[in-house]
Amino acid sequence: MTQQATNEEIMFHQPEGELERQVLTPGAVDFIADLVARFTPGRNQLLAARQREQQAIDQGKLPDFISETASIRNGDWRIRGIPADLQDRRVEITGPVERKMVINALNANVKVFMADFEDSLAPGWQKVLEGQINLRDAVNGTISYTSETGKIYQLKPDPAVLICRVRGLHLPEKHVSWRDAPIPGSLFDFGLYFYHNYQALLAKGSGPYFYLPKTQSWQEAAWWSEVFSFTEDRFSLPRGTIKATLLIETLPAVFQMDEILHAMRDHIVGLNCGRWDYIFSYIKTLKNYPDRVLPDRQSVTMEQPFLSAYSRLLIKTCHKRGAFAMGGMAAFIPSKDEAQNRQVLEKVTADKSLEARNGHDGTWVAHPGLADTAMAVFNQVLGARKNQLDVRREEDAPISAAQLLEPCPGERTEAGMRANIRVAVQYIEAWISGNGCVPIYGLMEDAATAEISRTSIWQWIRHNKTLNTGEPVTKALFRTMLGEEMQVIRREVGDARFAAGRFDDAARLMEQITTSDELIDFLTLPGYRLLA
Repeated sequence: MTQQATNEEIMFHQPEGELERQVLTPGAVDFIADLVARFTPGRNQLLAARQREQQAIDQGKLPDFISETASIRNGDWRIRGIPADLQDRRVEITGPVERKMVINALNANVKVFMADFEDSLAPGWQKVLEGQINLRDAVNGTISYTSETGKIYQLKPDPAVLICRVRGLHLPEKHVSWRDAPIPGSLFDFGLYFYHNYQALLAKGSGPYFYLPKTQSWQEAAWWSEVFSFTEDRFSLPRGTIKATLLIETLPAVFQMDEILHAMRDHIVGLNCGRWDYIFSYIKTLKNYPDRVLPDRQSVTMEQPFLSAYSRLLIKTCHKRGAFAMGGMAAFIPSKDEAQNRQVLEKVTADKSLEARNGHDGTWVAHPGLADTAMAVFNQVLGARKNQLDVRREEDAPISAAQLLEPCPGERTEAGMRANIRVAVQYIEAWISGNGCVPIYGLMEDAATAEISRTSIWQWIRHNKTLNTGEPVTKALFRTMLGEEMQVIRREVGDARFAAGRFDDAARLMEQITTSDELIDFLTLPGYRLLA
């Protein structure tokens, strides 16, 4: 490792190679340095505020709507506007910023590709820099990829609109430091994508568009608005050039959707139901409440009252302000078995039909093979309309805090617990090996679904819950099952793959984060230490 001070206070801890020369140009590094120096202190204050808020919830103060901001909720205002190429977002595909994936996603039968530096990417240094090059080449229309078998992948003439998802505020970029601390990964991802692509994007009638994950408060949204406004001023761009869609995927944020839209009204175009992370956040936020423990992951569907209320409130709030209300992810992946695949497509159709009927403007899929199914559902509901901003849900009864926090019934089963262990271990193993987007048992797993798997078990242990057999869920039971499920995984993947992989490291990390007395906030934080 070499240390290179390229700017007065920013330090890079990797040797300079071809990747670094292409991405970390002097202009880009100056811009990153400006962002980091100006906005890191505020980001650190926001993370401290998250901890204080969680401590209050742990001590009995349930999340609620904010009385001080009632005038914003009751006011008559709208967001600045939505660019022409984002007016129709009926199907979006998401996936990591790997070269072949980027081409396949942009070519899929979708309107938007969300290129992901967050939950579906294990952010090794090389992967992050290669991702920036891949997106630059995609924006410029020059991206191509040749597989080992000689198959050539290239962009079709009319690719999907590109939106870049940056890392959450909590994630560091450990290979770059400022004042002896790792810089925020979010600013690194945002700064590089913006700097290298804004001119080409604007020249072709698009713009620098972003997805913002894991937001917990309107103050965090306001921080992003300041980042965007500073950037626009620095590059002499009109206010509102940078646009963002923000994921409502934490329990605290669902109580502040009006305030978030208001704080970002110059830059925001919509909110998204990040349902898997939202379920994870429900567990994590309410971890001290024995009456709000979730059942098996398979039981926690969008039909559950607390999730249905969340989806409907998001639609009503967004459409009142002229913003899009995007639906959630279908994590299924197509099956080669015809009967199984029919079942998968039926489940996707049912899920997407519910979203479309509720009034969502579009939805997410994780695999190009599901794009046609999701598209057909939204085409049928939308007809000639580009979106459903006209669906105001004004006849809905007001949604209360109690509805958003409602306990979720369902069984805790041995099979469910064992499945959670296998999914989480296999995902962690893939992640620390550098792959953040993994097909496991017919679902495309990313960090959010693995988080649900491990926090569910932690919560069951923490509150001495029993399985439906009457057996108490204890640390000892978990450790026994972990040992047994490691053997199941070995049989499923084969001895050679098991020996070559990092399954022992993954099992150790799974054991640590599931049996710790205090809940570890994000598995990606200790996981990042095991990543190159």
